[in-house]
Amino acid sequence: MFKNFIGYNIVANYHNRKKPSWLSSAIKIAIAVLVATLLWIAPQDFFGIPDLTITQQRVIAIFAFGALMWLMEAISAWTTSVLLIVLLLLTVSDSGLWFAMNSNGTQELGTLVSYKTLLATFADPIIMLFLGGFILAIATAKTGIDVTLARAMLKPFGKRSEIVLLGFILVTAIFSMFVSNTATAAMMLTFLAPVLKSLPVDGKGRIALAMAIPIGANIGGIGTPIGTPPNAIALRYLNDPAGLNMNIGFGEWVAVMVPYVLVVLVISWVVLLKLFPFKQKTIELQIEGEAKKDWHTTVVYITFAVTVLMWMADKYTGVNANVVAMIPVAVFCVTGIIKRQDLEEINWSVLWMVAGGFALGGAMNHSGLMTAMVNAIPFTSWSPLFIIIGSGLICIVLSTFISNTATATLLVPILAAVSAGMGNALDPVGGVRTLLVGLAISASLAMALPISTPPNAMAHGTGLIQQSQMIKVGVIMGVVGMAIGYLYLIAIGTLNIW
Repeated sequence: MFKNFIGYNIVANYHNRKKPSWLSSAIKIAIAVLVATLLWIAPQDFFGIPDLTITQQRVIAIFAFGALMWLMEAISAWTTSVLLIVLLLLTVSDSGLWFAMNSNGTQELGTLVSYKTLLATFADPIIMLFLGGFILAIATAKTGIDVTLARAMLKPFGKRSEIVLLGFILVTAIFSMFVSNTATAAMMLTFLAPVLKSLPVDGKGRIALAMAIPIGANIGGIGTPIGTPPNAIALRYLNDPAGLNMNIGFGEWVAVMVPYVLVVLVISWVVLLKLFPFKQKTIELQIEGEAKKDWHTTVVYITFAVTVLMWMADKYTGVNANVVAMIPVAVFCVTGIIKRQDLEEINWSVLWMVAGGFALGGAMNHSGLMTAMVNAIPFTSWSPLFIIIGSGLICIVLSTFISNTATATLLVPILAAVSAGMGNALDPVGGVRTLLVGLAISASLAMALPISTPPNAMAHGTGLIQQSQMIKVGVIMGVVGMAIGYLYLIAIGTLNIW
């Protein structure tokens, strides 16, 4: 996290929290390796997939290894992703180890995956979209624009406690649409700190304000493709020219998802007011700092505005959102606003985490495993509503305990294959968009525990929120958010609005 950012210390403390013991990690790694090894050497009949090739079986074993490593958090999620890419390169690519490129004589080797395809995931267009978002965030932090924007956006909400709470929810959500939810939560908690100290110790309003930050950050990220990695992962599979090829633009996503986000945020505001009413009627906001008054700031303002406008109008300009994301990168680097040391502050772990998931999905696709799974499993006989709701519930449960990025990385490729196998069967419930976008929404709604998301952990770290209170709010918003989300997606899908 870039050191110029307001709330950097909060993020640093979050990342420096106590890690699992080496023995615990070793046991988890051993379990993942054992399961993967058994799948690697298992007879073909064990999988129930006719004509399964050696390459496809290896991909299954590596997928299982990655899934267990992510689920148990044996090592950091991004490290697992990098390891998966290396394993895929060495064992199932056309530039792998010599013994991995030979058939055992009883089972066909199958189609090897191009090593260029696997390595290209580090520079996938979606990765570039995130990179542009990170560069914008760093530039606004360096010039102090983030503080100025936050103060300007909170000012219209006045001093009445209930309305100030709504202001913190909405402003946090807006920032989270363009800045990582971790950074957004850190910044807003920093602004909130003096406010919390001024409120009565025996009042519940402090809890509501502290909870407003993770709620705004988690839900707000749903609003744009760069708001949170699960959105980008879903969008990547929806737009894949070799797959679903739906050509959903940045502006199209925003136009559809922001209304949903606003509805859920207003509901969350009502829930917080009911559970944690304010004892003090007014709140004084004091946000220190302002934007620098130099030409760098002007350049950032203009570039930020142009980038966002071009993102929103990508269907009209014909310039893809991933290409637009490179504009701030070029402008800020050429003008010296972003320097070499700033590039070192980019959250590369998120980019590598997403790249690992793309590589795994690519290996499943290019090896023919996805097609084999679709042909082997009678997806068309399954209830579309059961698949959609069931996948959402699985997603929200998994995301409650592990990274929402890891959850989306595991589930989206599988469900993309399922949607291909079901053909038009999903049309009555809004089509494949409902399936994959619903999954992204479910991942972001998983916020019932301090460990569910970084914003939850940081808000819990204030000492104002008990875990039972976070669970209550998280479960309510998870259930309500999923219900509204799927009803909304089904409605606009069946009416061909999206």
